[in-house]
Parts: sequence; C-alpha cells; structure tokens
Amino acid sequence: MGKLQDQVAIITGGVSGIGAETARLFISEGAKVVVVDLNEDKGKALEKELQALHAEALFIKADITSEEEVANIFKQTVETFGKVDVVFNNAGIGAIQSTHDLDYADWRKTVNVDLDGVFLVARESIREMLKTGGGTIINTASMYGWVGSPGSAAYNAAKGGVINLTRSLALEYAEQNIRINALCPGYIDTPIIPEESKQVLAESTPLKRLGTSEEMAKAVLFLASDDSSFMTGNSLTVDGGYTAQ
Repeated sequence: MGKLQDQVAIITGGVSGIGAETARLFISEGAKVVVVDLNEDKGKALEKELQALHAEALFIKADITSEEEVANIFKQTVETFGKVDVVFNNAGIGAIQSTHDLDYADWRKTVNVDLDGVFLVARESIREMLKTGGGTIINTASMYGWVGSPGSAAYNAAKGGVINLTRSLALEYAEQNIRINALCPGYIDTPIIPEESKQVLAESTPLKRLGTSEEMAKAVLFLASDDSSFMTGNSLTVDGGYTAQ
C-alpha cells in the first residue's frame, strides 16, 4: 500500500518540473491527482500520461490569482473525487531584474502569483479540509525566502512571505488537524533555468550540482505523508547546502 493510498491530491503549477514529478510520484504512492496549470497542452498531455498508468488523474486549467478559478479547482475536484486530502501549492513565477529598473506592474505580477496566489489556494484548501476533518498543505517557497539575491527583490519578498504565511496558518489550524509546511528548494535542474546558467549555479552550491525534480518530489511526499506527521509550520530547505554558507 502506498503512502498516499486513496488520498486526493491537488498540485498547482503541475505540468512540468517539480510539479509534474510530484504528480507522478503521488500516483505511484496510490493517490488520485488533480494537476492545475495555465498550460492546457502540457496539462492534457500529463493527464493522458498519468491515466495510461491506470491512475485516476484530472487536469484543470486555472489561474491561481483568480478567486473564482481557485474556487472552481476545488469544486471540480470534490465533484470528481469526493474530497481533498493533500494540496501541493506549487505554482509560481520568477524573473531577474535590477530593482531600479523594475516596473511596479512587474513587482505586482510576481507578488500576485507567488504570494497572493499561494494564499488563495491555501485558503480554499483550508475551507475544504475543515469540512472533512483535516488534511495536508505544502506551500512552495524557496531558499530565497531565507537569503537575499541581487535582482530578485519581488521574488525574494514573496517567498519570504510564503514562509511566514505557512507558519501563521499552521498555528491557526493545527487543532483542526490541518498540517501546513513549506518546501524551500535551491537551484533545481528544471526548464526554468537557462542552460548557460546551470554550471555557474552548480558551482555556487556546496554539493557542486543542481538538485533534481525527483529529489524535490520526494521531499514533497515526505511532507504530504504520515512520515512527517509531527511536523507543521516548518520550512524544509532542500538546497544542496546553499543556505548553510
């Protein structure tokens, strides 16, 4: 029996990288998975891939910055699978730009997705989990929620906000059996990192390599499953030693 046997999991930002690998791992551990993303082509392809494994999987196209679309994610999930047990609140964006050249609109866009969107999904998760007696939420933050990085003011501010939002929500809903933790990845070998940057980023990491999406998915599974049953309000940093420097 898998670690998530018969549990229903929602994964936002789920069509590639860490989200997609987590979907595959959750399926292998017995979960029913709902993948959420704006990229419909990749989403439908992943849905088909997962269903080919004789798994119960569903893709929902949605913008996590829209209250209505976030509410619809949970409505469709409950209509299809009956409940929500696990939410991997993973959707996010990022860009590098000097702060003095950063338009306020670009600042707002990053914070809107990386913090406001995380809040909207977490809030709707909590509303649903309160009906069913509990659940588990994993918010994707970043090692840059703990340390600064030139040219990433909006991203760093948003991810720092996710870490403290996670703490606050965890304390607020601990007695309702809702565990809420954050994952703080370091430099991960995903399509978001340009090929020409990978070697430099690897060299700046004490383990001298990039992390993999599979490694992050295993950390998410740990936080989602009973293996972490006495953890809430925690921020699990998986960064190859970067923030230990």
